[in-house]
Amino acid sequence: MITQPGFLAEEFPPSVDSFDFKSLIPSLEGNFWGPAFTKMTLLIWIAVAIVIVFFLATYRNPTLVPTKKQWLAESVYGIVRNNIAGEIIGVKEGVRFAPYLATVFVFVFVTNLWSIIPFAQISPNSHLAFPIVLAVMTWLIYIALGMRKHGVFGYLKHACVQPGVPWWVHPILVPIEFISNLVLRPITLSVRLFANMFAGHLILLVFTLGGVALWNAQNALLKGAALGSWAFAIIMTLFEFFILSLQAYVFTLLSATYFQSSISEEH
Repeated sequence: MITQPGFLAEEFPPSVDSFDFKSLIPSLEGNFWGPAFTKMTLLIWIAVAIVIVFFLATYRNPTLVPTKKQWLAESVYGIVRNNIAGEIIGVKEGVRFAPYLATVFVFVFVTNLWSIIPFAQISPNSHLAFPIVLAVMTWLIYIALGMRKHGVFGYLKHACVQPGVPWWVHPILVPIEFISNLVLRPITLSVRLFANMFAGHLILLVFTLGGVALWNAQNALLKGAALGSWAFAIIMTLFEFFILSLQAYVFTLLSATYFQSSISEEH
């Protein structure tokens, strides 16, 4: 088996070690800065470059009749603006958040897409640290919007106090609402993305590397089973493409939902 996708096989099965990568700069291995120059961070920086170049190239010389590249960029932005920001936050208010939400959607999609790209074959979002950063960014905007709209104490009341609830229920309900709305949201937002990409990568490892192990066996029947394992790997890769696209959409949709709950007049 192998520890990292894209490398030669070794004699132990895939495990959590398959998600750990050494520094690309050998002299920094074990150093404080070592984790800043791993395969994961390289994929992140390439994804950032792809997103920037994509939007700069497609909008460099916009025309009234869009080119194919301009049409593609406008379609992506239009889907996020109309189907997510417009429907969840509102047509008028949603336009303000469309650039951020579109950027988040494209960035999460590209970083997820690495999981099925040859030689990359892993999404940075299968490491919890990266989804946490994205979730905290959304959470900070969510909190800032609420405090700007309602004031600090007004927002705390808005987020934690349910209207129309008997007074004697508030001592129980307010702590629950506080934890749910102000503490757990970045955790649930990040863990959802992380868990799906982690599980997807592990499943692809099992079928791909399981096929290698079966093929290297001396039994002819096991060699035949290896072909079946690789066939399932192809099927799961197609399924993984659907999941990674869905997770980018869900992450963006939930971000828009959080923003809407902060600026709404009612709880």
